[in-house]
Amino acid sequence: MADFDFDAVVVGAGAVGLASGYALSRRGLVVAVLEAGPIIGEGVSARNSEVVHGGLYYPTGSLKARLCVQGRRALYAFCDSHKVAYDRCGKLVVATSPAEVERLDAILLQAQTNDVEGMAHVGKAQALAMEPELYCDAALISPQSGVFDSHGYMLALQGEIEAAGGAVVTSTPFEGASPLAGGGWSVRAGGEEPTTLTCRILVTAPGLSAQAVAATIEGFPTPTIPLLHYGKGVYFRLSGKAPFSRLIYPPPIHGALGTHYRRDLGGQAVFGPDLAYVDTLDYSVDPARATSFYEYIRKFWPGLPDGALNPDYAGIRPKLHGPDEPQPDFRIDGPAAHGMENLVTLFGIESPGLTSSLAIGEEVCARLDL
Repeated sequence: MADFDFDAVVVGAGAVGLASGYALSRRGLVVAVLEAGPIIGEGVSARNSEVVHGGLYYPTGSLKARLCVQGRRALYAFCDSHKVAYDRCGKLVVATSPAEVERLDAILLQAQTNDVEGMAHVGKAQALAMEPELYCDAALISPQSGVFDSHGYMLALQGEIEAAGGAVVTSTPFEGASPLAGGGWSVRAGGEEPTTLTCRILVTAPGLSAQAVAATIEGFPTPTIPLLHYGKGVYFRLSGKAPFSRLIYPPPIHGALGTHYRRDLGGQAVFGPDLAYVDTLDYSVDPARATSFYEYIRKFWPGLPDGALNPDYAGIRPKLHGPDEPQPDFRIDGPAAHGMENLVTLFGIESPGLTSSLAIGEEVCARLDL
């Protein structure tokens, strides 16, 4: 590292940026993670379901299919070794109409193709024995799905980076980078004390800012930057006892997994997210959206009482597709994609990005031939 301030700089201290920094540090590199906000993981990583996804739905051969399964296996092991709380509670994908029953067969086949362990059909009687409050005609069981403490996870990643001699620096926005003549990067960092630092490797993983960050890299081929769409989802929390111990998911909707149920680690029931495309980063929750939630949830939980749902929070996902477009794969662009050495740019890292994060970090290293 004699010629550089750091071996690598990672932009963004959400789950994926920290996991990328962790993967780099495991290879003996000294890493700086730059975060524009005042704390780590306050963007996309703070506004999700904290679900550990099995990897059921994603197309054969896609990054999402491979990295979700690899990441989920690595995530449970990491949580065990770092004492991060989780509940491998399992998930039921439920069909509440004959048309949805037919869809379960396709989901099961895709899950088996993706090497998801333990998937099986569950008949109506068996599903009701598992979850007496449930209504369904049939279901699939995914025993490897669960929920976990995403903030504890990110703190553990930060600790690993710092223990390896690196730094996670908050309130330090990335303002641009230029390639150095002899290789490597000059990185401009803002904040109260703006500075310029040098590194051999640059990784950008800033979630909703990915496109804007890439555009500030000198020489980056801007036509390769994908369009960004904001996909907003809101959540409602249940007053009263959680009705189910497992995750409950209807079959996926176009562009997302649909409004689902989870019991969080505190034992409370949360429903969401729905999906609406928006133009601004507005995290408000319109109480009127509860009307559609009641209608949707009662398809699989007819016993949902009136007035039991309370507005909770909202998240916005960095989607690479619009409302009527097919959902694309993750974009993890290394030198082969953009032609710039020692640079990896990540775009569209939404669900299952949190579950996949450790495997994404390993994929970043692979793109750099590390």
